Amino acid sequence: MAAPPDMEPPAALSLELLPTDPLLLILSFLDYRDLVSCCYLNRRLNQLSSHDPLWKRHCKKYWLISEEEKSRRNESWKSIFISTYSDLGRYIRYYATLKKAWDDLVKYLGQWCPRMIGSLKESVREEDLDAVEAQIRCKLPDDYRCSFRIHNGQKLVVPGLMGSMALSNHYRSEDLLDIDTAAGGFQQRLGLKQCLPLTFCIHTGLSQYMALEKVEGRNKYEIFYQCPDQMARNPSAIVMFITGTSYLEWFTSYVNKVVTGGYPIIRDQIFRYVHDKECVATTEDITVSVSTSFLPELSSVHPPHYFFTYRIRIEMSKDALPEKTCQLDSRYWRITNAKGDVDEVQGPGVVGEFPIISPGRVYEYTSCTTFSTTSGYMEGYYTFHCLYYKDRFFNVTIPRFHMVCPTFKVSTA
Repeated sequence: MAAPPDMEPPAALSLELLPTDPLLLILSFLDYRDLVSCCYLNRRLNQLSSHDPLWKRHCKKYWLISEEEKSRRNESWKSIFISTYSDLGRYIRYYATLKKAWDDLVKYLGQWCPRMIGSLKESVREEDLDAVEAQIRCKLPDDYRCSFRIHNGQKLVVPGLMGSMALSNHYRSEDLLDIDTAAGGFQQRLGLKQCLPLTFCIHTGLSQYMALEKVEGRNKYEIFYQCPDQMARNPSAIVMFITGTSYLEWFTSYVNKVVTGGYPIIRDQIFRYVHDKECVATTEDITVSVSTSFLPELSSVHPPHYFFTYRIRIEMSKDALPEKTCQLDSRYWRITNAKGDVDEVQGPGVVGEFPIISPGRVYEYTSCTTFSTTSGYMEGYYTFHCLYYKDRFFNVTIPRFHMVCPTFKVSTA
């Protein structure tokens, strides 16, 4: 139906006529890119997009800026976002994740491994990273660069930030290399072509490497331990034990394991033992739990020799009666590899000791085993005798625990 001739058409809707609060609410849902774009549409949106509270969310989301830091800097949220973006904008995809990982790690170290705090190095400048790229003639991934804008790795000291491992005659502690030391170890030799070391152990010479290019069968930015192929005629034949698919995944997964208590702290060091929460067995008042670790520096793919260490914790309940105090006499192991081959081992004590277990007491020890297959498991029992009733002997179950070699790639050489 046509409008009556005397009725005026409705006025065109204009941004100038819309109330401010609904518009600010709409703008609060925009990402920082869209918020910037709104600044260029018209004068009204330019004014609204500069409303400082709109930038608070972006400062906290992308740069983890706290209220305290804002007060200290005495700047608006928008100016803080813009100045930070001008410095770290290329890392906006990674910065918050890596900054939180570093902050969590530093807080945890301050509580459990305080002497490590002093070994952390301050951040590097953007031009320092550019200089390293020019030196090695290879691009560094942005997540790696971003991490070093927060902390420039660690001094070459012990203990290492990236975890330790100790056996009776073997010790390894890996430092997270600073950018200059890493660049000095950049590899161009066959077998490790265009690989950058991320970690280093001053005792064993062991490093974890990151491949900066897709060469010699490696994926770009893959992280690995090298393993010489001892059966190849070509000395450049290197097998990889893969530890990460990117720097971001490698570093943040390690930090998460540390700060959630996934790795034990032993004598002010992080030990890379992995504990399966299902791997616990209780016999009467005694609980046995096991954690394990793979040692790449003592393993090889050709010939097949996979070396594992395990740490066993034996604990008597603190509520047990004093007369339950007992002493470990012997151990029995049933060891099964991936092919189903079984070895049985029986002997006195554990690692040459005969520990006494009393209410509330914990005894821990470390041992090792090897497999000719990439996985296997162990189980068994300890035989104890009571100290109050010397003629009473009993067995304590050791839960079955599995050991699995990490993914590896065979050399293409």
